[in-house]
Amino acid sequence: MRTFSSFRALPIALAMAVATSGVVLADDHNYQVTGPVLSMTPTSIVVKKGSSPWEVSRDASTQVTGDLKVGAKVTIKYHMVADTVTVKPAK
Repeated sequence: MRTFSSFRALPIALAMAVATSGVVLADDHNYQVTGPVLSMTPTSIVVKKGSSPWEVSRDASTQVTGDLKVGAKVTIKYHMVADTVTVKPAK
């Protein structure tokens, strides 16, 4: 038999799950690209997606798991962030 306190814990757990999933769903600027590595430098990785090369920037904080080399199939997760915004006057 359930007690009253276990019934109170369920709505709290559901509210936490919804709140957490809302944070994840609200961040819709995360993307990924999968394909073979065509080339790489310390500041970029070029991956073939379909018939097009996709260049993604990277830096010292980019986490790499495995042996990154030309020809390796990779999945790159990236996000878009504005560096600057210039507003021009309306005509």
